[in-house]
Amino acid sequence: MPRRLFFLSVLLLSLVGCDLLSGDQPANPAAQFDVNRESAIFLRSEQPRTLDPALTHEGPSSVLGHIFSGLVTLDTHMQVQPDLAAGWTVSEDGTLYTFYLRKNALFHSGRPLTAQDVIYSWERATDPATGSDTAQTYLGDIVGVAARLAGTAGPISGLRAIDDHTLEVRLEAPVIYFLAKLAYPVTFVVDRENVAQADWERQANGTGPFRLQAWQDDEIIVLARHDAFYGEPAQVAHLVILMGPGLSLAMYEQDELDLVGIGGDALARAQDPNNPLSAELRMVVDMCTSTIGLNNQLPPFDDVRVRQAFNFALDKERLIEIFSDGNALVARGTLPPGMPGFSDDLGGYPYDPERAQRLLAEYGEVPPVTFMMAGYDDVGAFATAVISMWQENLGVTIEPVLIDPFIFLDELYAGNTGHIFSSGWCADYPDPQNFLDVLYHSQSQQNLSGFADSNVDQLLVQARVERDIATRLALYQEAERLIVAQAPVVFVSHGVSAVLVKPRLQNYVLTPIGVTQWHKVSLNSDP
Repeated sequence: MPRRLFFLSVLLLSLVGCDLLSGDQPANPAAQFDVNRESAIFLRSEQPRTLDPALTHEGPSSVLGHIFSGLVTLDTHMQVQPDLAAGWTVSEDGTLYTFYLRKNALFHSGRPLTAQDVIYSWERATDPATGSDTAQTYLGDIVGVAARLAGTAGPISGLRAIDDHTLEVRLEAPVIYFLAKLAYPVTFVVDRENVAQADWERQANGTGPFRLQAWQDDEIIVLARHDAFYGEPAQVAHLVILMGPGLSLAMYEQDELDLVGIGGDALARAQDPNNPLSAELRMVVDMCTSTIGLNNQLPPFDDVRVRQAFNFALDKERLIEIFSDGNALVARGTLPPGMPGFSDDLGGYPYDPERAQRLLAEYGEVPPVTFMMAGYDDVGAFATAVISMWQENLGVTIEPVLIDPFIFLDELYAGNTGHIFSSGWCADYPDPQNFLDVLYHSQSQQNLSGFADSNVDQLLVQARVERDIATRLALYQEAERLIVAQAPVVFVSHGVSAVLVKPRLQNYVLTPIGVTQWHKVSLNSDP
């Protein structure tokens, strides 16, 4: 879900269900596409930035993750399961994977999938001309990928199609989390002929459990069941994503919605056991860490004292109380609760404005700094509160800079981070490498703060190939301790997701990590 950056909000709240009301019964806004309300799930989301697996920053729980698929997937227990690959073997030294593709795997067009399609998709994702922000992170362990991304090699030398249904993948080193990485969308398979067409995303030809039936900008996306899906076909005929205006919670309460994310007063109301909504409430602590990015390469944040001062000067408990009604946890480091290697022993940065002032006094005068954030016209209430705290406690001037949310990530990855920027991260797989190595290794593409520490790099590289679990987790805990001491970002909170789920939805699981699951959800017409 790098990936999938997480901007001071709960990602699960961005995909919520709705359909529109007309009279006593919910209307069906997808009726023009022959969608039967009784055999469809209706969800609500914003317009997708892209449906290209190589370019998305959304995770596999998104619309894209149900159109396309990869060799493996994560189930609702966050365990790696076969997907396009029916199985695999691993060499004794852990560097050679042999995947056996399903012989009944078909694109939505009906064309059989082959090992060459996987190779094409991965070479396309790692082609510098494609401009993927995530290819290095999730495919970079494969021999030849680094050279291809650098533009110094053609085909990926570590890939070989033995036959149409057998693929060999050779790694640079025996990293034990390699399979989990393959559940991220940048590894998903696309059709060569399809992506060669103009505006191909509007006719996306994937291999997932749903096919793209219709897409009307800022209005509706309709996904239809792929009846020839290699796995068990979807339990519902259609998945409908509404993107137009509407008050989601009100629609839900009027039985127009199948699922809705809630927070604030609405969550407090649903938590009341006397409220009928309480029976439909589900909550989970996400494997997410909300942070505020600091440009470690740009003064004054190239000085650790300034970075620490900005951490100490933020009353995180107060922010959580105001903006999350207390339904979040203060982040003392980068690893979220539930992540292997998470430690309660980190001291973090408790609210201490006097200490912050002393650190800043040691540094000297801080010039005005910019705060890059996604938005159109107004600075949000959360960002306003953060800026006010910093200006009051530190006496600094912070200038907010609003960037169109649709291109905000593009700007960050292009290096336009300013001094401070909205940031955060949700896990794509339950391994500390997905936070510590991905976000804080000096050469990682996702290290937007530009943090660099040779001792941290050394620990992270060592942990990549360490096979003893206890030793490996100890390495990550030491790396996190050093990272927190250097304060490359402002650690804010770990989020709690809350959703209301209609009883008609069966088998839906609210998970700490977003996973592909809508094809496994069924409908009970008489719950």
